[in-house]
Amino acid sequence: MREVPRERFVPQRWRNEAYDDGALPIGAQQTISQPYVVAWMIDALELPDEARVLEIGTGSGYGAAVLAQIAKEVVTVERLVQLADMARALLRELDYRNVAVVVGDGTLGYEDRAPYDGICVTAAAPEIPPTLLAQLAARGRLVMPIGDRDGQELTVVVRDGDQFSRRAVGGVRFVPLIGEQG
Repeated sequence: MREVPRERFVPQRWRNEAYDDGALPIGAQQTISQPYVVAWMIDALELPDEARVLEIGTGSGYGAAVLAQIAKEVVTVERLVQLADMARALLRELDYRNVAVVVGDGTLGYEDRAPYDGICVTAAAPEIPPTLLAQLAARGRLVMPIGDRDGQELTVVVRDGDQFSRRAVGGVRFVPLIGEQG
């Protein structure tokens, strides 16, 4: 996380607060998650060497940039064209060559590059979209907030063949996952 200039991923007016441990607005009624939560989610992925990761909810691109420091390949899906375009341009400018920004319905994942060793979902839903589970590699891990608008649990899912184990690791609050399976 020290390698990623977080201040570049927030609007100019919030740059003095970029390293505070709090969420900040990034436009389009979206926020950048607090650094602690980004670190917590990425740590929970327990990524292997040479990992391919899918991130749902690109936002400003900060999470994808942090993941790019660890993973061989990052695919990040954003439903809002405005945010995807800004993130893509910034990631290119900062020379993150192992990140692909895709505009689409994150609840459907991105099958073209599946399976993924890790899937990080940065929006909450009552349940995990089945399509995301299907795109998880053997022994892959998915980290996602599960719950409603009033409260969610950060949940870690591990795939073992056709079986999925899951455990809640703590309370969080995220924007809702919007899409066909959200």
